[in-house]
Amino acid sequence: MKRREFLKTAGLALGATAAPSQAAPKPAPAGAEARKLRISLDVNGTAHALELEPQATLVEVLRDALELTGTKIGCNRGACSACTVWVDGAPVLSCMMLALDAAGRKVTTIEGLARGEALHPVQAAFIAHDAVQCGFCTPGLAMSCAALLEKNPTPSADEVKAAIGGHLCRCGTYPHVLDAMLDIAKANKA
Repeated sequence: MKRREFLKTAGLALGATAAPSQAAPKPAPAGAEARKLRISLDVNGTAHALELEPQATLVEVLRDALELTGTKIGCNRGACSACTVWVDGAPVLSCMMLALDAAGRKVTTIEGLARGEALHPVQAAFIAHDAVQCGFCTPGLAMSCAALLEKNPTPSADEVKAAIGGHLCRCGTYPHVLDAMLDIAKANKA
């Protein structure tokens, strides 16, 4: 067999195996459709009754079902921390948590951090120190910083760095975040 004949034959054989099937798709077996589960989520102090697919992540529910779009989806793999929210007061990556696991617990998002028109001290300090930049990572950074302040109102630079250590910011606003947090710590010491 010559090289040209081999390539033609191999190409035809490969094309035949890669061609999509013309058969109609098989219907799903009875009972195989996704079952939605009813849960209640307490988000920012408001109870929400929801019907969700079991695999729905907390960030998907916050953004899509509840339209709380302040929480961002960056990597959707738990690597960037843009999706950080509080669950029972502790920072968690909402892209890595199933919404079902948040049922019966208190979820706080960036929208729930402020009290009415009054910004949380972290939000105000981020604005004053230009720590916002493009704003994509900002909600997650703010949630982690606010959680640190809940535990320690006068954190050191090393404690701030540890709190934001898992956050990725493409704009490089880390020095501004550090300045904002140290400004809050200084005011809290006074």
